[in-house]
Amino acid sequence: MQNANQGQSATLDGQHLHIGIVQARFNADITDALAKACVEELHAMGVQSIDHVFVPGALEVPLALQALAERAEYDALIALGCIIRGETYHFELVANESGAGVTRVGLDYHIPIANAILTTENLDQAVARQHEKGRDAARVAVEMACLVDDLAADVAEVVDDGEDQ
Repeated sequence: MQNANQGQSATLDGQHLHIGIVQARFNADITDALAKACVEELHAMGVQSIDHVFVPGALEVPLALQALAERAEYDALIALGCIIRGETYHFELVANESGAGVTRVGLDYHIPIANAILTTENLDQAVARQHEKGRDAARVAVEMACLVDDLAADVAEVVDDGEDQ
């Protein structure tokens, strides 16, 4: 939902993070704008270590995310793409399968993935969302990477405390 009340997160500091971005080239004007907004927001949060790869379309995004996740060097990943409804069922197939694939990679590899693969009814809707959703993806990636790091540290602390007894 555009302009939704997303609540307020703490100030995000991404200086220590390594982020990977996978961008689909299909609907390049939209995905280029998503990427520009995303990278600008990552830089604003202090992220300097960014790897950016390109794939043909949204269906290829999950495989590239998986390849990056297997490298085990990223704190979070970002999926960028744009699927605009056409006249056939292909829209549903691409939207559903790319979304499921992105989620599966995140869960399988225990890595936060911000999914900014837009799914819109028309080009006007995509244009209206391209900047906000690019920025949102950057914030989600940094917030979730920091949260996962904090939770892992908390678990390690509990384990250490239990061994001391």
